[in-house]
Formats: sequence, structure tokens, C-alpha cells
Amino acid sequence: LVTTNNPDKIIFVGEALVGNEAVDQLVKFNKALKDFSGLSVPRCIDGIVLTKFDTIDDKVGAALSMTYITGQPILFVGTGQTYTDLRKMNVKSIVNALLA
Repeated sequence: LVTTNNPDKIIFVGEALVGNEAVDQLVKFNKALKDFSGLSVPRCIDGIVLTKFDTIDDKVGAALSMTYITGQPILFVGTGQTYTDLRKMNVKSIVNALLA
């Protein structure tokens, strides 16, 4: 699909609730992009959207792991049920949550 459609961005969307399982999903998603791209230089994800971010507590470290593994930013976090509930990730609040 990536080769055929040539999207501007490839976004991984995952649930923040699942913690490190989201990291495993992301790694598998990126691997599938590489394995099935058919390109000599395969494309990987360009960014991450994490849903249900308002309900996490100790799983916030997985978000950091996802950005570390891919080198790509978390573009938005979902904090509700509608499009208007997508927010830019507040890095300061994440650091505070980790240090608390």
C-alpha cells in the first residue's frame, strides 16, 4: 500500500493503555513496512499517535521507548472520543509523571 499510494506520512496509531505491548506492536509494524515494501530503501513510520493517553499512569515510559526505538516523534495523543480530543504531547507533563 505504501508503494502504491506513496503517502506523505506513515503514522503508527496505538493505544497507550497497553504499555510495552505498544512498543512490540510498533516494532512489528515497522518490520512489516520494511519486509513488504518492495523498495530498495524501504520507508518506515514518520510519527506516532497514541490513543487513550489520558488514562495511563505508570505506562508512560512506553511512549518514550517508542520514540527512542524509531527516532520519530509522538505527533498527537488522544484524550477522548472525538477528533477535537487529539492533543500535541506535552513533554513537560511526561517528564513530571516519570519523576513523580
